[in-house]
Amino acid sequence: MGRLDGKVAIVTGAASGIGKASAILFAREGARVVIVDQDADGLNATEDSIVESGGAAEMFVGDVGREADVKGYVARAAEVFGALDIMYANAGILGEPTPILEQTVDRWLKVLTTNLIGPFLAIKHAAAHMVGVGRGSIVLTASTAGLRAAAGNAPYSSSKAGVISLAQTAANSLSGTGVRVNAICPGLIETGMTRELFESARERGTAGKIGQLNPLKRGGAPEEIAAVALFLASDESSYVNGQAIAVDGGLSSTLPFTRPIR
Repeated sequence: MGRLDGKVAIVTGAASGIGKASAILFAREGARVVIVDQDADGLNATEDSIVESGGAAEMFVGDVGREADVKGYVARAAEVFGALDIMYANAGILGEPTPILEQTVDRWLKVLTTNLIGPFLAIKHAAAHMVGVGRGSIVLTASTAGLRAAAGNAPYSSSKAGVISLAQTAANSLSGTGVRVNAICPGLIETGMTRELFESARERGTAGKIGQLNPLKRGGAPEEIAAVALFLASDESSYVNGQAIAVDGGLSSTLPFTRPIR
């Protein structure tokens, strides 16, 4: 028996990385999944993986920061699968590592639209379905960059801090409805967003230094974030609400230091 048997889920950013791993895991645990991304080829690959394993998936190619598309993918879940129990607003972009004095409003707007407006729209339209049945789990992907400085560029970090606040404020705004909202704060995870960093380290022979600032001394895998998303999506987390859970090898548990503390 799967942990999500009988449930319908939406996963955005499902063409690769954390979103792909989560969509596949959700389906393996019994959910019927609407997978959303702008990358149609990547979505096809995710759908193939789900179907080949005996799961059910429906593709939706769209922009998570565009309200018409958000309405569209939420409606697709209701039309095709007849319900909506889980919304995992995972899609995000890193933006350019430009010095803050050289950044532009347009670059900020691009990052904020995907990373913060997208989750807001997901909550707005998914919760409208969930409130009617008195239950539902909404999960957002934030970042340790939203908890501490120096883990990402300014637009990205600010957007992810906003996602953490959004999870808290939305959970309280939906008080009494039975709809829960939580955020996951991944640390350094090997995804398409960070691929260049990981590949460059391997080419230099310094892969062993990846994640050296966290107590586990390593980077993470998308499947490790997907496992936490599964917990938050499932009824096992029925008393978890308005939280931002760091999944970062312990990076955010301490302050920087230059020598081991014993």
